[in-house]
Amino acid sequence: MVESTRPLGRSGIEVSALGMGCWAIAGPWAEGQIPLGWGAVDDEESVRAVRRALECGVTLFDTADTYGAGHGERVLGQALSGRRDEAVIATKWGYTFDERTRQASGPDASPAYLRRAVRASLRRLDTDRIDLYQLHLADLPVPRAQELIGALDDLVADGLVRAYGWRTDRADRAAVFGHDAPHAAAVQHSLSVLRDAPDMLTVCDKYDLASISCGPLGMGLLTGKYHAASTLPYDDVRGMTSGWLEWFRGGRPAPQWLRRVHAVQAALTADGRTLAQGALGWIWARSDRTIPIPGCRTVAQVEENAAALALGPLAHDQFVEVERQLAALRLAALREADRPYWPSPMLPTARP
Repeated sequence: MVESTRPLGRSGIEVSALGMGCWAIAGPWAEGQIPLGWGAVDDEESVRAVRRALECGVTLFDTADTYGAGHGERVLGQALSGRRDEAVIATKWGYTFDERTRQASGPDASPAYLRRAVRASLRRLDTDRIDLYQLHLADLPVPRAQELIGALDDLVADGLVRAYGWRTDRADRAAVFGHDAPHAAAVQHSLSVLRDAPDMLTVCDKYDLASISCGPLGMGLLTGKYHAASTLPYDDVRGMTSGWLEWFRGGRPAPQWLRRVHAVQAALTADGRTLAQGALGWIWARSDRTIPIPGCRTVAQVEENAAALALGPLAHDQFVEVERQLAALRLAALREADRPYWPSPMLPTARP
């Protein structure tokens, strides 16, 4: 069994070893005609899912102000009403949006916007503090990120923020916060059995940062519900073609990623876990700093993911077998784009 709680880096905050990603419960929003949400949602079911997560021992809830153009934070705040002290809230800032039209309107990396954004998030979340406040601009140049540290430290001194971090897949960016920012506690980055992040985990070890693992289920590929003929609707972010959305292409699962899912499925489920539970177990076996945050929209999804806590990390022989299967695929890959590791592509202005 995995330890039920772990430190959030060097912040002194304890969190559950499993979090809940709240992008999918935020509902629709867009950049022009390009959808950025996961389609229509049932807010009442979302509230039930968050509350069920708390009952199952999940305490970390990760959202962003831009999710649903503010709606995601409002739903999470509603769900945690009366139970705020049981939860650790992580949210993000950096992208601007119009709450009325639910339109994304581009990035803003200025300290002035940071100060406005944190107060707006506090209002939507109906709380007096944010436990982990994360810079959402993944490829922001290092000097511009360093200009934000003073303002972030001021927010900590004022009690509005307890700790902060960066949502980025760039290890050099994470290292800057780890080295320069006194209240940096975590880096949120892509990590799954399909896409390892060895350089980022090294940074987390070096600077005592938590590794918040987003995309731990490959945006649904590691649930086993998608196959080559599956299609997703246009109002689902996975139903569009995008340079940064690697798991799906044109609303269908990308074939190279389905091959990897099929290759590792038997090893991940060998001890009776579901595929999703096995994928979470791989992350815990990979590093004891990891906190996967699978997205959930329903109570049933919450319950399946939370049950992985009792199963814990993959056993050593299972982990080795998964790595053996993936190594064979890496050697067989003929195109650089079909390899499991490559530099993160450039992001559009409103990447979730």
